[in-house]
Amino acid sequence: MAEPASGNGDNRRSKRRQRSRRKNPDGTMTLIEHIYEFRRRLGFAMLAVVVGGILGFIWFSTKVGPIPSLGEIVKAPYCAIPAGRRLDGEQGCRLLQTVPFEAFMTQLKVGIAAGAVLLSPGWLYQIWAFIAPGLYSKERKYALTFVGFASVLFAGGAVLAYILFPHALELLMGFGQDEFVTALTADKYISFMLSLLIIFGISFELPLLVVMLNRVGVVKYRQLKKWRRGIVFALFVFAAFVTPGSDPFSMLGLAGALTVLFELSIQIARLHDRKKERERSDEGWDQLDDDEAAPFEYTPSKIDDEPSAPTASGGRSSTDDIT
Repeated sequence: MAEPASGNGDNRRSKRRQRSRRKNPDGTMTLIEHIYEFRRRLGFAMLAVVVGGILGFIWFSTKVGPIPSLGEIVKAPYCAIPAGRRLDGEQGCRLLQTVPFEAFMTQLKVGIAAGAVLLSPGWLYQIWAFIAPGLYSKERKYALTFVGFASVLFAGGAVLAYILFPHALELLMGFGQDEFVTALTADKYISFMLSLLIIFGISFELPLLVVMLNRVGVVKYRQLKKWRRGIVFALFVFAAFVTPGSDPFSMLGLAGALTVLFELSIQIARLHDRKKERERSDEGWDQLDDDEAAPFEYTPSKIDDEPSAPTASGGRSSTDDIT
């Protein structure tokens, strides 16, 4: 009975090696091998998120050298409210817990969010390792550029939201200050902050989307220039709807930043279209009629390290597999 078990173990290890990207540098796999690879990459990505959540949970109440604890960072905008407007203003800056385990769930939520950001290279690499072998070299370059700029823009939006958050809180809680006192629950406060950070981060991806659409030829600079006023107005309307509480600080901050980034994307599209027009002029394409074919030769690119020899299974080519 021991021999079949050993044989099954060797068989599983052999299949795992066959699914390895080193074994298949071109990413060619059968359908079941793709499913196994996706399951493996997803497991590693979830493990990175869990480990990051544990680290973030510990960091919530622990200082790391000169870096304050995550709880102090999150609570800082609330503590910026004048002491006389908070329920326990003279006794300290503390959030309110109204139900059992609310503090634990809040710490867990913030810890997972912070841990996912801290260990984002880990789970992003797993996604990239699953997708990259099926892309051409040029597509990999564009994908890496897109992901890099998207990460920077999202982080910039989140930082701007965190800077504006104290002003938004002070304004929203300044109404009726003689009749009301502020006592924020931890769950509502954290949810409000995270929603603002996510909204700002996602909104900052707009200029990147415009640039990518211009690169692939969907929109041109002439169209963007013609639509500029309408799009800027739409950005202000969008900011008024998506900002929690619709406070003017957050709305104007988001709308102003999006307007600047949109104008920057328009200028990038202008330079790109000017370069394309220069290339068309040098090649003589601008002199062609609309019904005349362009005089260029197109040679399809190949996947890197594409195997030219037949496989060991009776000469069956790799195109027989489902990719």
